[in-house]
Amino acid sequence: MADEAPLLLRYDSAENQNELGGKRPPPPSMSTVDETLESYMGVCQLLQAIFVAFAWAFDAQQTFINVFTDAEPTWHCTSAGDSDSAACSASTPCGLPPGSWVWDSPAHASVVSEWSLQCAGSALVGLPASAYFLGCLFGGFLLSTLADSVLGRKNMLFLSCFTMSLSAALTLVSPNLWAYAAMRLLCGCARATVGTSALVLSTEMVGKRWREKVSIAGFFFFTLGFLSLPAMAYLNRGASWRRLYLWTSVPCFFYSVLIYFWIKESPRWLLVRGRRDEAIQTIKSMTANNRNAITSSFSKLIVAEDAGDFDNVFSALKVLWVKRWALRRLLAAMTVGFGLGLVYYGMPLNLGNLGSDLYLSVTLNALAELPSSLATLFLVGRVNRRSSTVAFTTASGALSLLCVAVTTEPWRTAAEVSSFFAACTAFDLLLIYCIELFPTCVRNSAITMVRQTIVLGGVFAPVLVAEGRKRSFLSFGVFGTVVGCCGLFTACLPETRGRSMCDTMEEEELKQMIMSTSTTTP
Repeated sequence: MADEAPLLLRYDSAENQNELGGKRPPPPSMSTVDETLESYMGVCQLLQAIFVAFAWAFDAQQTFINVFTDAEPTWHCTSAGDSDSAACSASTPCGLPPGSWVWDSPAHASVVSEWSLQCAGSALVGLPASAYFLGCLFGGFLLSTLADSVLGRKNMLFLSCFTMSLSAALTLVSPNLWAYAAMRLLCGCARATVGTSALVLSTEMVGKRWREKVSIAGFFFFTLGFLSLPAMAYLNRGASWRRLYLWTSVPCFFYSVLIYFWIKESPRWLLVRGRRDEAIQTIKSMTANNRNAITSSFSKLIVAEDAGDFDNVFSALKVLWVKRWALRRLLAAMTVGFGLGLVYYGMPLNLGNLGSDLYLSVTLNALAELPSSLATLFLVGRVNRRSSTVAFTTASGALSLLCVAVTTEPWRTAAEVSSFFAACTAFDLLLIYCIELFPTCVRNSAITMVRQTIVLGGVFAPVLVAEGRKRSFLSFGVFGTVVGCCGLFTACLPETRGRSMCDTMEEEELKQMIMSTSTTTP
């Protein structure tokens, strides 16, 4: 096949300035990266993209591992007189004399029992979980632009997974709560870009036909990682909480090694960075084992003309700030993300307040992510992004408020799981939405910023969960109110269903001008 058209569109800036006045017709059809990857798509290429998406499993494990390692174990009184009988029926053993009560499990089974945190304040007990989410915020702001500017998607994913596994392994030797919280902070910093880099790299490795399916694969793997936690915790019951970190860190380490030696860089990112020859070699190597070998010479492959605008680590954020349309999209998506993060991370952490079996409750929440991913797979090609996101955030908020009104089981658990299901579906749709909202040159930075606000909700969640033990409205009620209100900001975003991805800011602007011109022309 002769390669007579460029793979990356480029338009003259002067023509863009006259676009609205001159009403220039759309450019002729050209061969794009999407079309090239679609034409030579094969099993090997698809397997690589799915393997990249598997990073979400390790992301889930580190995100929710505190549900088990930091849980307060059950206890019972060893002997109680008439004066102590009322105290023994209390929810905590605080105030009981030493020797009058014991933990039902060995002291090393939980952080709370090993370091005697049963009488500590809610802020201190929730410190490791909050430190993890705070680390995600720091890591997101410090590392988000590296994948768009210097390191690229593959190297960023490798560095994040490797550091996350190392910090999780170092958690094994934490001598006290403060060292433990510091390791969780470091783990959160490393984890900040794992899901984003995996999502962006996997979707940029395939053509348009497979992009939505590959993006949803990450959500399935996140569910798999979440589901693995109650299974490992149940098998680990009675043993040290440190063993959970060992079981999750070792597989992640070997995964990062495979990423480094097997996975190729995103050809889209290489083109945007002006690395034409590397992009050609990457496309050829990705499709080398496919049935239809590439015969094109790529003689007219064009790199992005604005590649020089991304010459430092903060260039992508600067472009997002300067381009007002991009900033409006980013702020709206971040607002929606904050509300979803409060529910998405708060609900699993709040399971201990339901009064039901912890292992069963966590398993039900993890299983709720599986039909959520299936629902996303079914809906993503059939419904509009904007209206569906508003609908699911509203449903999640209403069901969370229902948890305050309903106090009997199993209806309260059913309402909680349903609220979590709606939040998970909205979460999945929002990330797919953001892939389509932002071009390749800033996509990783934009999605990471959105994920940071999701994590910001996770920073506040442990405190609200601790307060919710006294009054359920401070957890379920706040969750529902915030996610319902924040979800309405989706109405500020343009619809992207059925659109192809853009690679440069100029291409996105031109597409928006053509769409606005076509809608205003009678």
